[in-house]
Amino acid sequence: MSEKKGKTSPDIVYKTAELMHDSKLMSIIRNPYELLKAAGLQPGLQVLEIGCGPGAFTIPAAEIVGKDGFIYAVDMHPLAIKRVNQKIAGSGAENIKPILANASNTGLLDQEIDLVFIFGIPNVAGGLTNILSEIHRVLKPGGILSFEKFIKSENKLIADIENGGFVFTGSKGRILQFVK
Repeated sequence: MSEKKGKTSPDIVYKTAELMHDSKLMSIIRNPYELLKAAGLQPGLQVLEIGCGPGAFTIPAAEIVGKDGFIYAVDMHPLAIKRVNQKIAGSGAENIKPILANASNTGLLDQEIDLVFIFGIPNVAGGLTNILSEIHRVLKPGGILSFEKFIKSENKLIADIENGGFVFTGSKGRILQFVK
């Protein structure tokens, strides 16, 4: 199958992201445990990871929430879910469920999740509005949304997320936190 000039295959984009995220250097530069703790992860939480990619944060998140917590790792790319399943098998983690889905339709129950985190996604596929609606639906009252700031201006990102029904509560480095 040939690519049109100027277009990049989603598989090539994913493989590039996988190489970057699975690099030992990346885990030193962006320590997943430090970022996840800044996002508010703690033992016993039910957590939704939006855009899990190759799972750079998935296994560390499962370790942080422990056996009484659970991680739902959502991505719309089949190679991402395949890689996360490989990492789960290698780690023996039993508290992770990879979900192949668009983040605007996770299939999770209403008010099932304590905390949602979105890391490493400079632009949300399909826009932020539909995903925020889904996050609002699945978060418990008082639930937390932690979003890693990237390219957008912080003020614009905060305004966009607040328009989705959340209240900005502060930031810890690049992690912006909101409450439902």
